[in-house]
Amino acid sequence: MTGTGGRIESVALVGLGAIGCAYLGKISETLPPESLQVVAEGDRAVRYKKDGVRLNGKRIDFPVVGGNELHPADLLIFAVKFNQLEEAIELAAGAVGPGTVVISLLNGITSEELIAAAYGWGKVLYSLSLGIDATRSENGTTVTVYGTIPFGEAKNTPGSYSDRVLRLKEFFDRVSLRSEIPEDMILALWRKFMLNVGVNQTSAVVGSPYGALQAEGPARDIAVAAMREVVNLSRYEGVRLGEQDIAQAMAVMPTLSPEGKCSMLQDIEARRPTEVAIFGGTVLALGNKHGVPTPVNDMLFRIIKAKEAMFEREKKETRRAE
Repeated sequence: MTGTGGRIESVALVGLGAIGCAYLGKISETLPPESLQVVAEGDRAVRYKKDGVRLNGKRIDFPVVGGNELHPADLLIFAVKFNQLEEAIELAAGAVGPGTVVISLLNGITSEELIAAAYGWGKVLYSLSLGIDATRSENGTTVTVYGTIPFGEAKNTPGSYSDRVLRLKEFFDRVSLRSEIPEDMILALWRKFMLNVGVNQTSAVVGSPYGALQAEGPARDIAVAAMREVVNLSRYEGVRLGEQDIAQAMAVMPTLSPEGKCSMLQDIEARRPTEVAIFGGTVLALGNKHGVPTPVNDMLFRIIKAKEAMFEREKKETRRAE
């Protein structure tokens, strides 16, 4: 483990859910186990060490490290849920060295700011995962399409990329993960945010995998209406999305498996808390900030929060019965 710059040869990852497991599994096909660290402590670390994880039916035993055992890595990847990010930032601090590049594959548009507040912008690049169909179940994670990882500085000029962008591009190419470097990463993040706001929330409310959103119909109409509210708000934030961005985002849908499920639907089906706060919650907050109505997202947010409240009541009733 190095974390001192140069070619990326070591990776630390926080968050071994569907996305993290899929990407680290792909990386492990090129990098040896001693170059990898899964950052975890407590019961989660014990479980990973005992049972490993399963990716496409195959058991993988990633090295699990925490606390003082962590070593600086060349690349640190955050793939946790947003409500776990603050704890994950503190937990992974030992994996950050002088030359470590840090990326976040979390949904939403705020995780990089939180990570940079802890580690400094000199270590953090913007990034997102787009088009991956990783799904987690009781039997492990399955993935058939790895999609693309757009990444970079806030602004990226072809032919004049920063050294750390070039380092990360070389790494992604070497481990056979498709990536791209948008000229405007903030716009790219907002496009993904817009897609998540529409697709994830609608899928969670309707209770259907991607197939319901791939064809014209009521579910797709709801998703597009929610996305239009993001487009409207973006102009107040200096991003300026447009109808062409909705069309571009929805063009990703046919590339996904019709049976694939977004993370929010997976959470609803597992009766877990969702990330609605960083989707509809962010839209509502921006709407209040700028005095812009967001009725579609308001309704989606309320329905999902009602589902979460029901799950919490069920847990309490179960505990009382025990």
